[in-house]
Amino acid sequence: MQGKSSITDCMIICTGTSNRHVSSIADHVMQESRAADLKPLGVDGKAAADWVVVDLGEVIVHVMQEESRQLYELEKL
Repeated sequence: MQGKSSITDCMIICTGTSNRHVSSIADHVMQESRAADLKPLGVDGKAAADWVVVDLGEVIVHVMQEESRQLYELEKL
């Protein structure tokens, strides 16, 4: 994403198999980030949990169900 985005340097995209799985992955990302002294700047989508975004500043993590991932095709950015 360097040179393509003014808000982040890196984007990580992963797929969960259900709302619960997506939420659990996002929780784990936040937990491990805090353990590494990286405080998440924001989290969005936890209520619906078909697409959760964890903003770590230079890195943004997208945890999506397969349907959302196919619909938005973030890999093409």
